[in-house]
Amino acid sequence: MPADPSPGIAGETSASGAGTRRRDAPDRPPRASATSAVEVRRSSRRSRTVSAYREGDRTIVLIPARMSEAEEQRWVGVMLDRLAAQESRRVLGDGELAERAERLSAQYFEGRARPASVRWVTNQNTRWGSCTPAEGSIRLSHRLQGMPEYVVDYVLVHELAHLLVPGHGPRFWRLLEAYPRTERARGYLEGVVAADRLPQLPAARGE
Repeated sequence: MPADPSPGIAGETSASGAGTRRRDAPDRPPRASATSAVEVRRSSRRSRTVSAYREGDRTIVLIPARMSEAEEQRWVGVMLDRLAAQESRRVLGDGELAERAERLSAQYFEGRARPASVRWVTNQNTRWGSCTPAEGSIRLSHRLQGMPEYVVDYVLVHELAHLLVPGHGPRFWRLLEAYPRTERARGYLEGVVAADRLPQLPAARGE
């Protein structure tokens, strides 16, 4: 086996010359890895390059066919961390946020949730998002900027659902069941809130 493959992004040309997603089609049916919502695809056309990209609710990781199971697991972890880091650095503008909301509405609500406006605001410090159904407006707290993409998507889906069901009754939560990362995103946000409430330790002398 050659030295560790070089990590890359979807569509990047590998050292052996295989570069596009079409040419990187797997030589055997793709296999879901042990990691939830991750699909690993092996290709003999890859010799050194590992790539990863998001496809809907899944993460696709492309690896060389000759890679061992242990190497596969290691590189899946590496690429998931790198994707998360890239997403946390990228902040969507209001226009991109509105486009994302439109795509999420189409994916989970058959396009029935149609916001008139979607934007970031800096005056929401106790809520992650808010919705005014009568106006069709959705506002997301700026504190979400830098959080993982699936967390921002969850808050968007949550507020889009309010355009269809204003309250938090059983019908509302049934709508949210369509988004597969609801529990994971809620857990992440609860962890952020809990961390903010931790007492701050006094700084040691000399700090």
